[in-house]
Amino acid sequence: MRVDQFDFDLPNERIALRPARPRDAARMLVVRPQADPPLVDGGVRDLPDVLEPGDALVFNDTRVIPAQLEGTRLRGEISAGIGATLHMRTGPDRWKAFVRPAKKLQVGDDVLFEGFGTRLTAEVSEKADGGEVLLVFDRSGPALDEAIAAVGHIPLPPYIAQKRGEDEQDRQDYQTMFAEKDGAVAAPTAGLHFTSGLLQALEDRGIEHHRVTLHVGAGTFLPVKADKTEDHKMHAEWGEVSPETAEALAAVKARGNKVVSVGTTSLRILESAAVKTGRIAPFKGETSIFITPGYRFKVIDALMTNFHLPRSTLFMLVSALSGLETMRAAYAHAIDQEYRFYSYGDASLLFPDKDAV
Repeated sequence: MRVDQFDFDLPNERIALRPARPRDAARMLVVRPQADPPLVDGGVRDLPDVLEPGDALVFNDTRVIPAQLEGTRLRGEISAGIGATLHMRTGPDRWKAFVRPAKKLQVGDDVLFEGFGTRLTAEVSEKADGGEVLLVFDRSGPALDEAIAAVGHIPLPPYIAQKRGEDEQDRQDYQTMFAEKDGAVAAPTAGLHFTSGLLQALEDRGIEHHRVTLHVGAGTFLPVKADKTEDHKMHAEWGEVSPETAEALAAVKARGNKVVSVGTTSLRILESAAVKTGRIAPFKGETSIFITPGYRFKVIDALMTNFHLPRSTLFMLVSALSGLETMRAAYAHAIDQEYRFYSYGDASLLFPDKDAV
């Protein structure tokens, strides 16, 4: 498909720079392609009433690390400023990273990162296309984690970072209440809407919740530069669906209830786990699944997600689920009704278009 089919105009003032407070006070647009009306305005707190007893929500338990590093390239007596965004750990002492400006780095260069009394150095071990390098650090394991926490910054999405700097509040706001496993460089933002009170209301309604892991990479920020979707390359991310979670969700499906993914990250790891078998299965490893219209969903029955960027892989994903024309209409409605967009914005609850999926 042509990438420009997924384009739309978004007024700048619709981009949220801070989350709703409290978190579950955000608005939620319910999209049911076959219903009349197909679009219903509501709030995140309506979720227990929209879902049925026996349904299951699936959350991503990844935790965002301070993966934005500012450093200095060292080559003999010549130095230059370098920015690096870590996006995938490949060993105890090494990370793949996107760097800027990439042309200043060569294989064998050393980069120094400093902050709060910590000096962390890394060697450029490999260099790939698109500004990606492999950094091998001077320490490993927990010692490296501690050093990154000291010198790094929370990697706010570019559309927020261009308008304001990261502050201490972001270290709380950009984590979900389910965050446990370090490794993401972007938050699974649909999970940001949940509070202990909302979770209790869902439990009281008889709605289950389960957890999977997908360490969201910096590739989620990269624009689709290709003219056709089939020419776009997705960067791999690491994820896991435990045997216990796979078994529990299979039971939900078997009794006729819905598996509702909270966020596109949970959806992608669940669908990755079902690629070979066509059903919910345990999974552990890397995935670069790219979901566009025409994809046949194997696991999820609904998706709760935020409002995404034009021409993005995530807008393509939601269009695959609920239909491109439905999603174009839903986003036009959301813009007209002043919904808040992107990572700190409002939510949508999307049901499948039976003609699209």
